[in-house]
Amino acid sequence: MYEILIVIVFGYLAFHNAQIHDDEYANLSRKMGDRLGKLWDIAHQGMRENRFLRAEKALLTILKIDQKNAAAYNRLGILYAKQKEYRDAIDCFEIASSIEATASSLHNLGLIYYETENYDKAAVAFEQALKLEDNLAARHVAYAKVQEKLGNDKLMFQELEKATELEPNRETYTLLHKAYESHNMAEEADLIADRLKKLKVPQGRAKRILRPRRVIV
Repeated sequence: MYEILIVIVFGYLAFHNAQIHDDEYANLSRKMGDRLGKLWDIAHQGMRENRFLRAEKALLTILKIDQKNAAAYNRLGILYAKQKEYRDAIDCFEIASSIEATASSLHNLGLIYYETENYDKAAVAFEQALKLEDNLAARHVAYAKVQEKLGNDKLMFQELEKATELEPNRETYTLLHKAYESHNMAEEADLIADRLKKLKVPQGRAKRILRPRRVIV
């Protein structure tokens, strides 16, 4: 009987201690989550207000806490790109892609490679982004621009045509029209010009421009 009582007491103590540890862990997780949330708020506000040093410190602190936070690396890459610190931006986007390859991080990497005239690597990055997400016209336009630089006209036209299929608006048609004109493809250019004339833009409301920016914002 005495031995059974001892077992019960030790069992209760073990269970009680486990509960204490679980509660402590939960409190620690909540505190860590709150701190990360505040750091993200500081980073976003700093970038909105162009307070880059403040945003950078917040992002670097996040990465000290969570070294494999792909979102923080991606945001840090955007921050460096805004300041034209392209080498650092490339490093951040490459790390973000190695941790968690997303269409956004790969597309951003491609934009920086394009900006620094490293067109071969830009093409690879855009291709990988398109494999993950190919339903945005802007991704196809960016890939088309790289192929134009590489002299791959056939692929360039394919991508621009794909962009017009996905988003048949004034922006995509204008890009395709200019491409046809610059390559002396008068018949194709006239066809796109007719489509442009048929497009109607509501009064007082401009079409959203989808051209991929040369520098990430």
